[in-house]
Amino acid sequence: MKVNTINPSSFNYEFDEKIHNHPKKYYFKGEFGIPFYPCLICFLGITSIFSFFFVYFYNPFHFSSQSIKQFPHQPTNYIKPQYDEENCDLFKGKWVRDENGTQYTTSSCLTIPESKNCFKNGRNDTDFLNWRWKPYDCELPRFDPIKFLQIVGGKKMAFLGDSVARNHMESLLCLLSQVETPVDVYKDSEDRFRKWHFPSSNFTLMTFWSKFLVQAEEIMVNDSGTGSFNLHLDKVNKKWASKLYGLDYLIISDAHWFFRKNYLYNENKLIGCVYCNERNITELGLNYALRIAFRTAMKYINNCKECNKGMVTLVRTFSPAHFENGGWDSGGGCNSTRPRSDEKGKGMEDRWFELEVRKVQVEELVRAREEAGEEGKNKFRCLDVTNAMLMRPDGHPGEFWGNKWMKGYNDCVHWCMPGPIDVWSDFLFAVL
Repeated sequence: MKVNTINPSSFNYEFDEKIHNHPKKYYFKGEFGIPFYPCLICFLGITSIFSFFFVYFYNPFHFSSQSIKQFPHQPTNYIKPQYDEENCDLFKGKWVRDENGTQYTTSSCLTIPESKNCFKNGRNDTDFLNWRWKPYDCELPRFDPIKFLQIVGGKKMAFLGDSVARNHMESLLCLLSQVETPVDVYKDSEDRFRKWHFPSSNFTLMTFWSKFLVQAEEIMVNDSGTGSFNLHLDKVNKKWASKLYGLDYLIISDAHWFFRKNYLYNENKLIGCVYCNERNITELGLNYALRIAFRTAMKYINNCKECNKGMVTLVRTFSPAHFENGGWDSGGGCNSTRPRSDEKGKGMEDRWFELEVRKVQVEELVRAREEAGEEGKNKFRCLDVTNAMLMRPDGHPGEFWGNKWMKGYNDCVHWCMPGPIDVWSDFLFAVL
């Protein structure tokens, strides 16, 4: 079986993500001609009963967000996480059967984007939902939306990166919306920067779009985009850098846009390229470009004077694609319906490339912690999802991504909702 790395340059990431509310309407039918007084007596009786319920009980016909303190704590499998990095690695484990079902559905979460709503787009198998992540030496607590909102109450969290970073935010949004309906506060003209607010906990959730983390300009030919970029590796993208003020949590993830022909600059001078195969230009490789981009972003965060002193930055490691029997543009697909069966890393030898990308990200995280010094080293944490997601070729939309402009192409980069991506919020919950 041939496995190819994706070049996502031609994927159309701009999907219609409008939220549709469908309020239920109740219609009461009756027959006229009933004598007036019996009808009046009946009406008064019913009114008395309803008045009693409405005075003494919570309105049974209306659902609204309650404050976190007032919200009744529903039974959960909550286990207070003891995150001991020496004795327990949450990110090393295996997928085990779990028949408890998902914490949200396509009906209970109205914010699922069309492109990740795999069931709406025709996917019929459901077994890929019946698995949970089991670390080898400890337990990973199931995401508890009430306790999560208690932890982040009054704070601001942003996801920074590409459309897979956005995918993570969308998954978290669905999980939290099961206990409180978020308010859609802001969307820019391109739907790249979003902001949601949870009034009862005063929690703000945002997403900052950035293909490369650093400044980049697409190379144009005859006023048409080429899909290649000039990357200024020494300059952060100001669009996200200017929005860090007031943040308490920043979750960074990026990589997929580096899988293309790009030209690399430092101090406005061309220093090399990625996948260009051109004479007189040094091929520096994808990992080099990714490493320096992360280093520049982390350095900016470390030196950010406008940022909250207690802001925590988490790096979510590379989320692998699973194209089989071809690339995205050569008939490749992802038709698995079950996780890969891997025991303590065995069988991962063919995915060394993805593990190298992960290694770069982790090394730059460690560097940032060292540069932060003793007082700031705990401001940098890791959400290491790579190993877990390498085993989940069954979790992508594949052909069920609803893009009518790209029929015949498969999406083996993003993740179905609900689906394996929801474990990322389990990790986030445990680490926080």
